[in-house]
This record gives sequence, structure tokens and C-alpha cells, in this order.
Amino acid sequence: MAGRTVRVQGFPAELPPDRAADKLTIHFLRSRNGGGDIANVRVLPGSLPCALITFEAPEVAQRILQVKNHVLAIGKTQYPLEVTPHASELSPNEVLRG
Repeated sequence: MAGRTVRVQGFPAELPPDRAADKLTIHFLRSRNGGGDIANVRVLPGSLPCALITFEAPEVAQRILQVKNHVLAIGKTQYPLEVTPHASELSPNEVLRG
């Protein structure tokens, strides 16, 4: 899955994981956001939740990473998202951050 998965942070921790997955899927499917077909969305809950989004094609993940300002709108609130490449293995620094 290397090259097809991005890590997303910045959505509200109080959002249930299944609802977060739905909202992120809708956002990252939209072509205006650089998105495309998604293979999998995995929400990792916690005080700083993150999601791993795997796209069907690596070029979609690359387009997503090139978009500078991803903003998730939930109701009237806007959440700026941090989108980074996902390494297939977490480094010890990443494991300790959350």
C-alpha cells in the first residue's frame, strides 16, 4: 500500500470514528479536493485522532498531498486538516507523539 496511503489529522476528537470516516471519505472523493477512488479509510481514535486513507491509485494520493489547504466542514465549523504521506512502518517518534 506504499504510495497510496495518506495520514490525515485535524478532525475533531469527539467525532465518532465511523462518522469521521464518512466525512473524510466524502471530502477525499471529491475531485475539487484532488481526490479520487478510495480503497480504505481507517480512523485511529485518541486525543489526537488520525485517519489512514488508502486510495485506489498512487497518483490520487500524490494529488491529495499537493493540495495545500484541506478544510473539512462539519456543520458551520471548518477544520483545517494536516495531510502527510503515510510511511508503511511507524518510527518510534510517531508512536510516542499521540
